[in-house]
Amino acid sequence: MASMRNLSSLLVGLLFGFGLILSGMANPAKVLGFLDLAGQWDPSLAFVMIGAIALASIGFFASRRAGKPLFDQTKHLPAKKKIDVQLIMGSAIFGVGWGIAGFCPGPAVVAAGAAKTAAVIFLAAMLAGMLAFKLLDARRNIEPNSNAR
Repeated sequence: MASMRNLSSLLVGLLFGFGLILSGMANPAKVLGFLDLAGQWDPSLAFVMIGAIALASIGFFASRRAGKPLFDQTKHLPAKKKIDVQLIMGSAIFGVGWGIAGFCPGPAVVAAGAAKTAAVIFLAAMLAGMLAFKLLDARRNIEPNSNAR
């Protein structure tokens, strides 16, 4: 079962990467053009997002109705459903990074696969940020609350 899961993950990842290339989303200039509301705005990313949301909605709807996943024993859904400061700050940091670099993680991996230097730098910075968060979060969860005396 694990080999089928790995094969399906590979095929879905390749399809996703192909879609990113085909839609131009692995090109940071395209993304930055979408974010440039005051200049030469390029609305094509909005159409890609609308199509992606529509397709994903069908998948999520079908997943809710399905019992057990095809290649696993249980569904792996997020446990956290609360909107908190961490989520808002993470979203803001993601948006700023997206606006500066023109990449988000998926397109950056695709562009790095095409040996685009900016994408490799973006991925290195993203991984460094993930590591920094992991270390700070672990430290925050270990330290006793100094206010609780």
